[in-house]
Amino acid sequence: MAKVYVPSTGVEDWKRFLANPETQWQRGYSAMAAALSWEAAQGLPPEISDLVGGSPELLLAIPEHKVALPGGRRDSQCDVFALVRAGEETLAIAVEAKVNETFGPTVGEWMSNASDGKLERMRFIRDLLGLSAPPPDDLRYQLLHRTAAAILEARRFKTDRAAMIVQSFSQNHRWFEDFAAFARLFGLKARPGQAMNHILPSSMPLLLGWAVGSPDFL
Repeated sequence: MAKVYVPSTGVEDWKRFLANPETQWQRGYSAMAAALSWEAAQGLPPEISDLVGGSPELLLAIPEHKVALPGGRRDSQCDVFALVRAGEETLAIAVEAKVNETFGPTVGEWMSNASDGKLERMRFIRDLLGLSAPPPDDLRYQLLHRTAAAILEARRFKTDRAAMIVQSFSQNHRWFEDFAAFARLFGLKARPGQAMNHILPSSMPLLLGWAVGSPDFL
C-alpha cells in the first residue's frame, strides 16, 4: 500500500489508478462519474454530506484506495476513501460508486470451492462485522469486504466512526435491492438518501447509506 500521495490536479488524475482504465474510464461509468462529482464538489459531494450530517468537512480523499484483508492477495479497493470531520467526530468513509454496474459475485459464487484463503477471509470479515452466522449465499460479497475496509481504516486512523456509502448515479436506483439486503444483516431498513447507524460488537459506530449522485456527471 502506498504511503505517499500527491494532490489531484483534475479529473484525469483519477484515471491512472484504475485496474482497466481503457474500459472503465468512460462517460456513464461509475469511475468517471465519481471523479467528476468529487472534483466538482471540492469537498464532499452534497449527497454524501447529507448522509453524514453535522456540516461535514472533507479532510482527505484518496481515489481507488486499497485496503489489505487477510486470506488472499487481492485488496479491497475503495472507489474513494475519505477522512471527514463532522462536528466533534471524525469518520473513515469507504465509498463504492455505481451507475449500472453490479456489485459483483454473490457470497455463494465467491465461496464456491473456496480455498483456505477465502475461508480465512470470510471468517475475518464475519468477526469484524459481528456476524454470528454465515452471510446468505445471495448476498453480494463486495458489500461485505468494502464495509470491512471502512472499519479497518477507521481503526488505523483512530476515527470515531466508520462508514460505507454507495454513491449511486443510477436515477432508478439500480441494484439498490442488493444494498437493502446487506443492510438487513444488521437489522436495518435501507432507503435511498437516508443514513443508517449500527453499533458493532467492537463498539465502533458504523454508518451505512445509499447516496444518490447527480445525473449531471453521467
